[in-house]
Parts: sequence; structure tokens; C-alpha cells
Amino acid sequence: MSQHLVLSFIGDDQPGLVERLSETITRHHGNWLESRMAHLADKFAGILTLSVPLAYQDALINELKDFDKIGLHVTVEIANSASEEMETLSLSVVANDRPGIVQEVSQVLHALLVNVKELSTTCEPAPMSSDMLFRTDMVLSIPKSLPLNELESALENISSDLMVELT
Repeated sequence: MSQHLVLSFIGDDQPGLVERLSETITRHHGNWLESRMAHLADKFAGILTLSVPLAYQDALINELKDFDKIGLHVTVEIANSASEEMETLSLSVVANDRPGIVQEVSQVLHALLVNVKELSTTCEPAPMSSDMLFRTDMVLSIPKSLPLNELESALENISSDLMVELT
């Protein structure tokens, strides 16, 4: 029997970190499943999901905690299986950049019992002007009972410059 683990990590960026993580996981018979990693503000940060046989779980977790010695702080969480059936959809939001957009969007999602599964954001110059545009792309889990037009309407009510696309 296997257990799913979710690792999050951050540390000073340096060559070989992904190799060290993957080698450690493989040595403990773990299987690397999903991951997102990025260089952000001089730090290397990421999250990954893996499965590991129960017999190797404790040894793997202990070795991952030792990554602090090389400057990579690793946090390990044991994953639980989801119980409620939800629908998955993608959401893109584009607006003139200003403080609070993520908070406003996430507040609407929370009020409608929508769960954010993935989130990425960027700021970039608007075409034909020097104004900055904020863009967020999300993968959401929504209750099957929530009509999409209700979700779209609630998001569009945040601001007149907010462009919403659900797929």
C-alpha cells in the first residue's frame, strides 16, 4: 500500500536541487507524480506530489527534513483523499493592475464554495498602452449545483474592468 505526500520547499537557488530531491525520492521507492517549481526573487520554490510505499514513508520524510542542511526547507504533508464530487473548470481573469484583485476574486470563490486547485498570476504591459494588466489563471473545483452563469456574474460584479473567461 502507498501513501501520497505533498512536499513544499523553498531555499536559495543552486544547481542540483531537483536532482537531489528526485534521487532521495527514488532511493525510498517513491514515485514523483506532479510538481510546480519556479525561481522567484532569488529563491527556488516548489510543490510536488509523490506516492511512497508505507514501509519507506518515515525514512523518506526524515531524509527530506535533512535538506535544511543544504539550504532547502522542505515541508511534508500527508495527503487525504477528496470525498465530495466536484466539477473542474478553468478561470482566466484579466484586469487593470491594482492591489487586492486576488483577494476580491478569492472572496467571491469562497462565498460560492469554490475551491482553487491551481493559481498562477502575472503582470504585463497592456497592448497599445503603458498601463499594467494583471492576469490570473486558475483551475477550480466547483460544486455541481453551482450554475456557471452565477459564478461568472458574481466575478464580473467585482469591477467593470474585470474580464472573466470560464472554460
